[in-house]
Amino acid sequence: MIWKPTITVAAVVEQDGKFLLVEEHTDEGAVLNQPAGHLEADETLLEGVMRETLEETAYHFRPEFLLGVYRWRSPGSHITYLRFAFTGHVASFDGQRQLDQGIIRAAWMTEAEIREQAHRHRSPLVLRCVQDYLAGKRYPLDILIHYD
Repeated sequence: MIWKPTITVAAVVEQDGKFLLVEEHTDEGAVLNQPAGHLEADETLLEGVMRETLEETAYHFRPEFLLGVYRWRSPGSHITYLRFAFTGHVASFDGQRQLDQGIIRAAWMTEAEIREQAHRHRSPLVLRCVQDYLAGKRYPLDILIHYD
């Protein structure tokens, strides 16, 4: 049997000292996460993170750096996630856009607010990505190679 991780992309966006998060419904209740989701079959990592951010927050995200690649195994589902997290900026907001099903709202939160809500994080990667961002971790996007 061949093992395969689940590939996800996430946007870590900071603006005026606050980070863009989403509150979303899950089987475990309402949780907080970065705008994130599953990579689709025919898209690049950058296309995926831009799409997911738009679908979940109505913000048009422009990735500027790879923040990191994170492996996490969910203790509940036993699924292993391989998360590609990007940092960049939001270029515009589409206030008329309907958010993805399951998304309650997009919210801007300080690092302190994110820490206070750690018990509501979808995974430990939420806080870890913020910490890595604040530590200045940034990798050039040309490290990613996409072959068709």
